[in-house]
Amino acid sequence: MHDREKSDGRVLPVKLPNNAQGGAAEAVEGRRPVKGSTAGETRPGLRAGQGAPSELGRVRRVAAKDKQARFTALLHHVDVDRLRAAYYALAPKAAPGVDGVTWADYGRDLEGNLRDLHARVHRGAYRARPSRRVFIAKPDGRQRPLGIAALEDKIVQRALVEVLNAIYETTFLGFSYGFRPGRSPHHALDALAAGIVGKKVNWVLDLDFRDYFSSLDHHWLERFLEHRIADRRVLRLIQKWMAAGVIENGSRTAFDEGVPQGASVSPLLANVYAHYVFDLWAHQWRERHARGDMIIVRFADDVVVGFEYRDDAERFWAELRGRLAKFNLELSAEKTRLIEFGRFAAQRRTARGLGKPETFRFLGFTHICAKQRKSGRFKLKRITDSKRMSAKLRALKGEIERRRHLPTPEQGRWLASVLRGHYQYYAVPENTKALRAFRHQVVRHWMGTLRRRSQRTTVTWERMTRLEARWLPTPRILHPWPEQRFRRQHPRQEPSAVVPHAGICAGGGPNP
Repeated sequence: MHDREKSDGRVLPVKLPNNAQGGAAEAVEGRRPVKGSTAGETRPGLRAGQGAPSELGRVRRVAAKDKQARFTALLHHVDVDRLRAAYYALAPKAAPGVDGVTWADYGRDLEGNLRDLHARVHRGAYRARPSRRVFIAKPDGRQRPLGIAALEDKIVQRALVEVLNAIYETTFLGFSYGFRPGRSPHHALDALAAGIVGKKVNWVLDLDFRDYFSSLDHHWLERFLEHRIADRRVLRLIQKWMAAGVIENGSRTAFDEGVPQGASVSPLLANVYAHYVFDLWAHQWRERHARGDMIIVRFADDVVVGFEYRDDAERFWAELRGRLAKFNLELSAEKTRLIEFGRFAAQRRTARGLGKPETFRFLGFTHICAKQRKSGRFKLKRITDSKRMSAKLRALKGEIERRRHLPTPEQGRWLASVLRGHYQYYAVPENTKALRAFRHQVVRHWMGTLRRRSQRTTVTWERMTRLEARWLPTPRILHPWPEQRFRRQHPRQEPSAVVPHAGICAGGGPNP
């Protein structure tokens, strides 16, 4: 039975078509197909065959047309082919979970293992294993807990996430960017820059959720999922993963809140929670209460909101605290702050006898109010976050030490790959100085390591100059100006448009 949820909370049944057989089973997941739409395609695994057609196209079309449709038949999309594609999408060298099974171990009898896994999932015999908890250092010195799932859990989670994305990618709003197909941190950075430059932004509210992933209430999350998912088998799978808990120091701990960071399903669950708790509320608040321009950009639990008027920002902040408290979330009092920022911030602060405008950090970049050299007009400048860079250099120093006795050419090739990866993310316009500083520190650490290989060192700065010229790439800007790239990708969504198109961070609602 296919249900449709009314705005008053009632769920009304929709009569299903008769004689639905074979491929027509898709028709029971929506009321009717959308004219003019084509079936989507899924990206197959390395050995799953290229261009394999996806049966999720109809699900995607129904979800886009009927925003309140609830899907009763989803698990049959998790077939052996999709499980195989999920297996090949995993990192072969990733650390194993509590079962100790590696990617290579599982692949020795891949087809037999996948058929057995598929059968267990569909008859309800599949059991989720607890995650293995490990900790990684955060830039602020704290430890971030990660949950490493067992290999079969990773496979099933990744396969199910692909199915659920067909629904939720039509549900999530345009200013949500984190962990979504086809969206990257640079898409969020471009949208933020385009909004600040193209809209009347004078105040920025930098939001920081306190322990977001570990604070998600399971009861509320299940209710949010039921808005669009009526397949009890899928809901039970998700419940199993949330109830599995973690293994730490040999003992198992179960939780009634939170999702393990590192699990394939956790980013989607976190986005679903944020969609119902924050995104829909913030979009509605902007339409109903904001007196001036307002922009929103969210990447997972990192949120920046820009306002034209300070009283709008303060009211939004106050009401948001009450909103989050209802759902077991809270803002970090130390990190959440409202700052004066934008094209008039420097001028107005100077008139009040204050210093330069404050800066804020977002996705690894410090955002600064600056001026164009010739015209003196406002520009948004972004440089590498100093804390991120320092933490990365500390970690890199240790890695260089571990490779101390490797041949110098091998060290040089490895450091070149590190620098190329750094440039790939941070090489944005006007960040060349920070890129050069990072490279210089890498050279210094490399020189120190080479000197410690022998008491009779012959490593001088002259030799290091030759080595770095031979092996280490020099920085160059790899990204275009954010406003230009944003407008190319969203030609109808320019922040300066009188009526912003749905989906723009600066004025959008649901994606089309």
